[in-house]
Amino acid sequence: MTVGTPQKLLAEALGTALLLTVVIGSGIMAERLSGGNVAIALLANTLATVCGLYILIQVFGPISGAHFNPAVSLVMAARGELPKGLLAPYIAMQLLGAMLGAWLAHAMFDMNILQFSTKLRTGNGQWIAEGVATFGLLLVILRAPAGRASTMVAAYIGAAYWFTASTSFANPAAVFGRMFSDSFAGIAPASAPGFVFAQLVGAGIAVGVHHVLSPKAANAKAHESAAGTSSKARHV
Repeated sequence: MTVGTPQKLLAEALGTALLLTVVIGSGIMAERLSGGNVAIALLANTLATVCGLYILIQVFGPISGAHFNPAVSLVMAARGELPKGLLAPYIAMQLLGAMLGAWLAHAMFDMNILQFSTKLRTGNGQWIAEGVATFGLLLVILRAPAGRASTMVAAYIGAAYWFTASTSFANPAAVFGRMFSDSFAGIAPASAPGFVFAQLVGAGIAVGVHHVLSPKAANAKAHESAAGTSSKARHV
């Protein structure tokens, strides 16, 4: 059965909203229960994110591709795997979903729904970390064997929570949503542009590296194109 555009856009909005609810909600719960132990709070936040992300990709993947991430949608549109006409609507739904997900997390924990983060995340280390996190995420997505993307993406993000200085946002929509939460998982609006720029750079590098790692596919495509041109020439 063909999935229509409204269903795809709803899946992206709902999936991104639930992802941000998982990330922010688990951060709030972890901070409240950890007794000030930041390592324990981050571990709890990581485990919840890994499990939630895996499930959400499984649920919404067959409908919209489960991007939940403007960087992913941009790369897929550039590769022709997402119609270019859907790129802007996908990103709009992801941003809207991210904001609504933050508000839902606040509502569940009896916090002020409307708020902005005051948590500054800036500096070369943070920006490099976001570039690395997004590079790895896109490379995993582009090179994951069929049917294994959900497991590999969730596992990578879980690892990147710990090996990157930024705790791996790796997603412009996540940055946008987390601006609206003055909680453990938040990011100050002033810090957002640097994160998003680094993420887009990381995504671009991942696409380049993917092509370098796939010379046979590129050569085969070039050969097919040349063969087709030669065949046409013979029939002129």
